[in-house]
Amino acid sequence: MDRRVLLLSYYFPPAGGPGVQRALKFVKYLPEFGWAPTVLTVREGAFPAHDRSLAADVPAAASVHRTPSLDPHWFYARLAGRSDDEVDVGSVEGQQETGMERVARWIRANLFLPDARVGWVPFSVWRGRQLVAEGDVDVILTTGPPHSTHLAGAALQALTGVPWVADFRDPWTDINYYDELPHTRWARRLDAALERTVLRQARAVTTVSPTWRDLLTGKTGRTAGEAITVVQNGFDVDDLSPGEAAPSTEAFEVTHVGSLYASRNPTGLWRALRRLRDEGVMPALRIRLVGTVDANVRDALRAQGLMDVTELIPYVPHDEAVAYMRRAGLLLLSIESFPQDKGMMTGKIYEYLAAGRPIVGVGPPGGDAAALLRKTEGGRLFGRDDVSGLAQYIRHHYEAWAADTPQRGASPEALDPYRRRAQTERMGAVLSGVCSDE
Repeated sequence: MDRRVLLLSYYFPPAGGPGVQRALKFVKYLPEFGWAPTVLTVREGAFPAHDRSLAADVPAAASVHRTPSLDPHWFYARLAGRSDDEVDVGSVEGQQETGMERVARWIRANLFLPDARVGWVPFSVWRGRQLVAEGDVDVILTTGPPHSTHLAGAALQALTGVPWVADFRDPWTDINYYDELPHTRWARRLDAALERTVLRQARAVTTVSPTWRDLLTGKTGRTAGEAITVVQNGFDVDDLSPGEAAPSTEAFEVTHVGSLYASRNPTGLWRALRRLRDEGVMPALRIRLVGTVDANVRDALRAQGLMDVTELIPYVPHDEAVAYMRRAGLLLLSIESFPQDKGMMTGKIYEYLAAGRPIVGVGPPGGDAAALLRKTEGGRLFGRDDVSGLAQYIRHHYEAWAADTPQRGASPEALDPYRRRAQTERMGAVLSGVCSDE
């Protein structure tokens, strides 16, 4: 008989964007490993995007329960005349703020801790207790950000006695945009205290990369036998089956899919492309940016004289995003600079790899993403200001494409460990380990 996991995730279909994928794929594949998922999520969340097509991945056996939430982002969006799809998330650097927005950001940073979704906690705890009472819940799993979700997990473990696992897709007080928030000293201290409480009280903790595992382990006081487990992101073969992909023959497309915030602006790569164009070696260049693109990125492209070969495409459903990946000459990966950037392993990198096209990345050359690209032979990651290295690598791939012998990306065999199913099996083992400790 299957054991039951109660999964709390703020982001779940109809929400779109990268924050949805991890929880969604756990729900899809956990039944194969003896776990029946019950999902607890928000009814009308402040989502950066919507993608109703993702609901097709939710298995019929999974029950999904939704609650209200008091969300300051939701209220602010309406006060400012914005839609849910225009709610700001992630990095805020470089955004043009009104006085109202500055006040709202200060309030969010100091009165809504650990994040602006904390208004969901009382509703999720209330409904979570009901779900535990109604059925045989063997373990509770929370995934964040938003990290306030973990506070609900801690409360449910204390109130029901059901063991709880906290899953970190990103760090908490070390997240990439943390230093951009106008915290007061007391707010930072309180936030750090909440983080330590979650890390120490959770029966088990998982995260997405070795570097972040070590970072979080240092805050827990856990022994070697209680080490945090790495459960990577991955790709789903039902969405994107690895294999040969045919790049566009009309132009050599350097493609980025996803949000390109100001902090992720790959200025060194733009300079490399400008150099190659000035040398006359890339007459058929096209830059394609699919998703949200910050004004600073557009300004940087304009400054390098690249806007005439740049195509900006708003957010598209996941299947369309995959189609753009498949036809790229090079897929652009940009990791922003922040103190813990070596551990950044976005879900995007795995889908890029599965798309079968080579990756050109900018970020920390000694980080986990660079190691993954080397291991899978899926591409290269360069330092953010390594214009010469970037130009040489791009030119090599352009010339191969122009000669009608485009180079491939990672092989399907190299990607076997990074399938969503394989990583969900690892999560299932963590859940089983927690239950066996009872």
